[in-house]
Amino acid sequence: MTTGATLPNTSASPTARQLWTRARGIALALAVLVAGAVVLALVRSDTRHGALDPRSADPQGSRAVAELLADRGVDTRTVTTLDEARAAAAPDTTLLVAVPDLLTGRQQALLYSATTTSGGRTVLVAPGISSVEGLAPGVTADPVTSLDTTLSPGCPLPEARRAGDADTGGIRYTVTSPEADACYPSGDLPTLLRIPDTTGDGDTVVLGASDILVNEHLEEQGNASLTLQLLGSRPHLVWYIPSLSDAAATDTGDDQRGFFDLLPSGWLWGTLQLFIAAALAALWRARRLGPLVPENLPVAIRASETVEGRARLYRKANARDRAATALRSTTRTRLAPLVGVPVSQAHSPEALLPALSAHLHQDGQPLHGLLFGPPPGDDAALIALTDQLDALEREVRRP
Repeated sequence: MTTGATLPNTSASPTARQLWTRARGIALALAVLVAGAVVLALVRSDTRHGALDPRSADPQGSRAVAELLADRGVDTRTVTTLDEARAAAAPDTTLLVAVPDLLTGRQQALLYSATTTSGGRTVLVAPGISSVEGLAPGVTADPVTSLDTTLSPGCPLPEARRAGDADTGGIRYTVTSPEADACYPSGDLPTLLRIPDTTGDGDTVVLGASDILVNEHLEEQGNASLTLQLLGSRPHLVWYIPSLSDAAATDTGDDQRGFFDLLPSGWLWGTLQLFIAAALAALWRARRLGPLVPENLPVAIRASETVEGRARLYRKANARDRAATALRSTTRTRLAPLVGVPVSQAHSPEALLPALSAHLHQDGQPLHGLLFGPPPGDDAALIALTDQLDALEREVRRP
């Protein structure tokens, strides 16, 4: 009774060391990606915030405004969703919209419906063409911005007259309401508007630039005075910073949501990072084009096995035409030197057939069909062609 023997590893079987050598590049790329994600998470989780954020002490932040208002008894609360901003609209509240252009048309309509009858103050910071008409109907943004940064009040608004010159230069506006206060003009158009509500004691303030709110410009000109008067008229200040991750930004008003709408935005960015990392790893590990390098085969292969393997491939593909072409071409290459024809002309009937007919002392017509004829129609015809080519070569070689 015989027992099965364990086959030894051949030179073609990869070892553990070879597998590690091949995979260490991808493992390193994944490790770098994970480390980068951790660092990014740590950076985003600290106390730093973006521009126009009352929690940020950066030059473009607005923490100084919040602290000055706190000294005057005004509490500042930061919100990032539309629902929170709408719920905060009240007569004793000033609602500041930091980046109105991030709001969709539906968000603008919902926010306007909540603030127009609230009796409070709404401050729009540098709304552009796409948002000012939705949040402050009757106001249009001019496509040409102000060339001057520091402007004079030029209006009877008490807050502006007490503050004096301020850095309000930016987007310019036109307004249709005759009761609106148009201040800080640049050319013929104002950069600050105060539009009273027709249904209550509230109003809407449109600022053409955000410079008077940021930390690095707050102490310049009359910026601090104007900011504190505009934002400190009520005891509560709600600082609304629109977010792209707000559910209201993608809500179209119906309950039908697709699969990708349910995925958090972080998963999409993470997938993109994985694709980029995979592409970089592929470029790093890709083989460079260059000269061929000879390499010893792991085992010796006999020429007859190669011929048989190629023949089986031809047979499996029913490639009788290619097989016949290869047989005839090889036969012509071997016969040409035997009859005095250069190898370069071995595949020319005009050069090979006359010399071959003279050598055999027979007509060249059968030779033409044998060496240059059409492909065989079946396997039997291919075998017959092979036998005839062998017989022809033996006859030519006969002394």
